[in-house]
Amino acid sequence: MGKKSEKKTRYRSTFYYEGRQYETASSISQSDADKKAALKEDRLKRGEIGISANMSVKRWAGEWLETYKKPVLAQKQYEDYKSQIDNIIVPAIGNLRLADVRDIHLQKILNSKAGYSYSRMHKLKNRICAMFKQARASRLLVNDPAEFITAPKATEGTHRSITDFERKHFLLAADQHHAGLMFKVMLYCGLRTGEVVALDWRDIDFDKRRIRVTRAMESGTDIIKDPKTEAGIRDVPIPDEIYDELLEKRGDPFDPVFKQQRGKVRHTHSSRRTAWDSLKGKIDISMGAKFEKRKDENGVERNVKILSIVQADFVPYCLRHTYCTDLQDKGVPINVAKYLMGHSDISVTASIYTHISDKAIEDAARLINNGKEDGREKEQA
Repeated sequence: MGKKSEKKTRYRSTFYYEGRQYETASSISQSDADKKAALKEDRLKRGEIGISANMSVKRWAGEWLETYKKPVLAQKQYEDYKSQIDNIIVPAIGNLRLADVRDIHLQKILNSKAGYSYSRMHKLKNRICAMFKQARASRLLVNDPAEFITAPKATEGTHRSITDFERKHFLLAADQHHAGLMFKVMLYCGLRTGEVVALDWRDIDFDKRRIRVTRAMESGTDIIKDPKTEAGIRDVPIPDEIYDELLEKRGDPFDPVFKQQRGKVRHTHSSRRTAWDSLKGKIDISMGAKFEKRKDENGVERNVKILSIVQADFVPYCLRHTYCTDLQDKGVPINVAKYLMGHSDISVTASIYTHISDKAIEDAARLINNGKEDGREKEQA
C-alpha cells in the first residue's frame, strides 16, 4: 500500500475593513498570512482594490464607463466618452481619491476647456456630472461634488444655415461632382449624413414623390441600423429641384442610392467624408479661391491654394440646418417641421425656427406695410 499523503497546513488571517470581513491564506506560515492580510488592508485603504470612496478617480471612471455606460452606448459614443475620460478627466484628477474630489477640481476642468464648442462643452459637463452622481447613488460619496458646477461660455459651433452666396456655389459645384446629388438630398430633404448614405432605391417612392427614412449609418462606423429614436423614421417629400435627377439614376430596389465613385459600393463613413472634402474644394474654386504655382520638394511645379474663400464651418450639417430654415421661410408649421427633421423634441426644431432670416424680416416688413414696399407708398395712397 502506498503512503498516505500528508494534508498541507493552511494558515489564515482575518481582518475587518469598513464593516466587511476579509481573509487571506498562506501555506508557508502564519506570519506570511498576516503579512498578506496587512498588504491587502493597505491596498483597500489606498483604493487600489475594492469599490469604495478610497479608490482613485481613474479607477472609478473606468468602472463607471464599463459598468453603466458601455452596455447602452453606440461604439462611437463609447469612444467619445472614453476619449474625454482618458485625455481630460484622468490627467487632471485621476490620481485623487474619489472621496477627495471637490467642486473646484471639476470646475477647473471645465474652465480649462473654455474654447470648446457649446455642444462639446456640455457633453463634457454632463459626463462629469453623471459620473459623480452615480458615485453618490452607489453610496460611495455622501455629497456630489459635481452638483453645482457650471459650463463656461462656449462658441456656437457649426449649427448654422448656409448663405445665399454659399448656396449658389454649392449647387454649381454639386452639379459637376460625382457625390453632388447625395449632398443635395441633404439640402432639399433635410436628411442626416448617416441617413442619406443608408438609402436604398426601395426607400424612394417616385409615385408619391417621397423618401422613406427607416435606417441610418451609425456615427463614426459603417454599421447601418435603425435610427436612434422613433422620430427618425419618417416620410420626406422630394422637391422638384432633385426629383428628375433621382428618377434618372433610379436603380434596383435593394441597391444603394449613393455609391462610391470607385467600386460602385455604398459609401462608408470615411468615403462620405472624402466626398465632402472633394466637393468643398470645388465649391472653394467656384467661389474664387486663389492659387499659384510652386515647386515641391522634388522640384515639381504644382498649383498651391494661397487663398481659401469657403468658410471652415461650412460642414454637411449646415445643409440640414438650411433645410429647416427653408421650412420656416416657406411657412411650414413647426410641428410639421419637427416631423420632417426627425426631431424627437420640438425644442430642437424651435431652436432653429427662432433664427431670424432675411426673408423673415422682409415678410414682416410687408405685413407692417400692408403689402406695400415701404411706408411712403402707403402714405401716397
